[in-house]
Amino acid sequence: MRCPDFSKLKVAVVGDLIADHWLHAQPTRLSREAPVMVLRHMSESIGAGGAANVARNLRSLGAHVTMIGAVGRDASGRELVRILEGGGIDTVDLASVERWSTPTKTRILAAEARRNPHQVLRIDREPDGPVDASVREKLAERVRALRGQVDAVVVSDYAYGLVGAEVGAACAELARAGVLVVLDPRTGIEHFVGLTAITPNVGELARFTRSDERKLDDVREIRRAAQELLERARPRWLLVTRGNLGMALFGEGLPEEGVAVEASGSGEVTDVCGAGDTVAAVFALALAAELDPAQAMVLANAAAGVVVMEKGAAACRPQELASALVAAPAAVRLSRPEFA
Repeated sequence: MRCPDFSKLKVAVVGDLIADHWLHAQPTRLSREAPVMVLRHMSESIGAGGAANVARNLRSLGAHVTMIGAVGRDASGRELVRILEGGGIDTVDLASVERWSTPTKTRILAAEARRNPHQVLRIDREPDGPVDASVREKLAERVRALRGQVDAVVVSDYAYGLVGAEVGAACAELARAGVLVVLDPRTGIEHFVGLTAITPNVGELARFTRSDERKLDDVREIRRAAQELLERARPRWLLVTRGNLGMALFGEGLPEEGVAVEASGSGEVTDVCGAGDTVAAVFALALAAELDPAQAMVLANAAAGVVVMEKGAAACRPQELASALVAAPAAVRLSRPEFA
């Protein structure tokens, strides 16, 4: 399977942007003040997470990308805009909101010299609530205006309140008009009925269907839960990411039992942070490039296998995806023995 050329595709991303703050340190001694390790600050950086990472993945693979969302008028928000604009992503529809904090995740990584760093602490700085309804309405109107302007829309929900009823109604309108809309959900799917695709992980599928997540390793149970969600949300396709068990795909034109693919990649997983962003981005791109859904899953699976080998929320590049596809596992019926 070859990697398609995505350079002519136009994609919009709407959702919750997150600033990933990475703080690197080196352990030095035990504190005299408390039984804790003293860490010496070495370096720090800000990266693009959440919907911003979806946008980075799309742009890294060659698509033209528009970002729709909100940031606060703070240092994290300004840095996110700088990163996106520096990467060639259109931020004209990115609202800068007064008296609202940009969601920021500070991860402290520590290691002795010449050792691999490990995360020892994460501190989340979060807004007190979602942006005002007036801001959400304006962003929803911008989503409606995408009709005829883009090849696909990816919705990235990280539970900070932007992805709700207003954006959901706008996306449903686009989907009814024939626009390809893919939702990477977190809080729920009740506002997003009739989209092109939904890409939950297995934990989210369990929560949306009130299933026992531990039982969803069983192919009969995951098929039952998937069918329930398909009937409720009515997407054309449901792509479920299953961690080290790979992915399963259900919906239009597919075998009733679904199709699946084993996890891609070789070696030990380094960091799963942002892998779901990559999956949603690549699955949407592949569908927009007119690949069939099973091929789109294989492509998304190969890209996920690339980014989990890197620290932090990473963006897959075309040459990396092309290399990963050489040895990428193929899609098979979920009833095959390896998935039973």
